[in-house]
Amino acid sequence: MADPLLASAGPLTLPRDLSPWGMFVAADAVVQAVMIGLALASLATWTILVAKAWELREVARRQRIAGERLAAAASLAAIERDALLTDGVAGRFVEAAERELALSRDLPADGIKARIASQLDRLEAAQARLLRRGTGVLATIGATAPFVGLFGTVWGIMNSFIGIARSHTTQLAVVAPGIAEALLATALGLVAAIPAVVIYNHFARSAAAVRAQTADLSAAVQRIVSRDLDRRAAAHGSGAGRIAAA
Repeated sequence: MADPLLASAGPLTLPRDLSPWGMFVAADAVVQAVMIGLALASLATWTILVAKAWELREVARRQRIAGERLAAAASLAAIERDALLTDGVAGRFVEAAERELALSRDLPADGIKARIASQLDRLEAAQARLLRRGTGVLATIGATAPFVGLFGTVWGIMNSFIGIARSHTTQLAVVAPGIAEALLATALGLVAAIPAVVIYNHFARSAAAVRAQTADLSAAVQRIVSRDLDRRAAAHGSGAGRIAAA
């Protein structure tokens, strides 16, 4: 004679597809939405990894070359003849210095140096903002994805308990699939969050190294400007001396 408890369970005890895809398909609509959002967040993380890694590597390479050229440059006029220093942040530094020199041609050198330093500081800050672009998304994903996954889990477990109450049975074969679907949301949250945090920290270190390169470029341009101003002052002094001697 059949066990009445097993007979009453009926189709509820039939095996379900417990693969990740099967659990996603069988999950509640809210849990499905959470899983889709977390999958998109993970996709965004890896997209930012590829794009930002290429960007930082390219910027670091160009700034390294620019630093070598600036170290060898004797004057701003020599920089103007170097095609590799006409673009990028080094080019913007040189352009700002030349513009200020042109506007302050007959003014004291100390004021010129201070104004150029101020402009280069602003350009450094703008470059730092560009380097941080996209990393805020990684920080947001790393901070929120586990909680979004937890929300999906809580929602799924609530539905599992509702199903238990309606079916009037606590058989593991009935309860386990719903709980497994709910826990999948937490797993996806961790899958999205952990790489985002690791990648964010890596980019923070890389961006700091590039910002140090940028500061070196700014200092190199300021040294060249100071050298040009000293030459101009020396030439002006020697010219005035010859006039006085005549």
